[in-house]
Amino acid sequence: MGDDPGQDEHLVRELYDRYRRPLHSYVLRAVGNDHQRAEDIVQETLLRAWRHADRLHVDHAGPWLYTVAKNLVISGYRKQSARVAEVPIESDWARPTDDFEQVLQGWQVAEAMRALSRDHREVIGQLYYRRRTVAEAAKVLGIPAGTVKSRTFYALRALRDALEERGVTEP
Repeated sequence: MGDDPGQDEHLVRELYDRYRRPLHSYVLRAVGNDHQRAEDIVQETLLRAWRHADRLHVDHAGPWLYTVAKNLVISGYRKQSARVAEVPIESDWARPTDDFEQVLQGWQVAEAMRALSRDHREVIGQLYYRRRTVAEAAKVLGIPAGTVKSRTFYALRALRDALEERGVTEP
């Protein structure tokens, strides 16, 4: 939580007003139209947003909220599968070809990339987006190949941490 509880409450109110309905619809499909379960997941998602209010901005919180909701649904399925199943669980989560899932993942990575230093963004951009070799990236960036390797190691670690902070991956 941030230093100002009133500001945190205001943020959560804005998030609730803006995202409650779309989040509920999104989660509702994932939980087989179980309205109570969907509402519980949306409430837990917004509770987590309140706990991370110091790191969220209402205009950029959408991907984070959807990721947290998706992870809550998945962890709920895992808990449910550990018990005797009452009904078969069918997951209609997006497959890699699903446009929505690709867009959501793109937003999440773009947000996490913004948290990285310029040097780290550059090396990831050269190697993973432009698909250059270490030697090619070193030449373009004007740094030794060993520095490219080192920056890549630390950049990927920082990117992983940034994605974990946003609830995209589990620690």
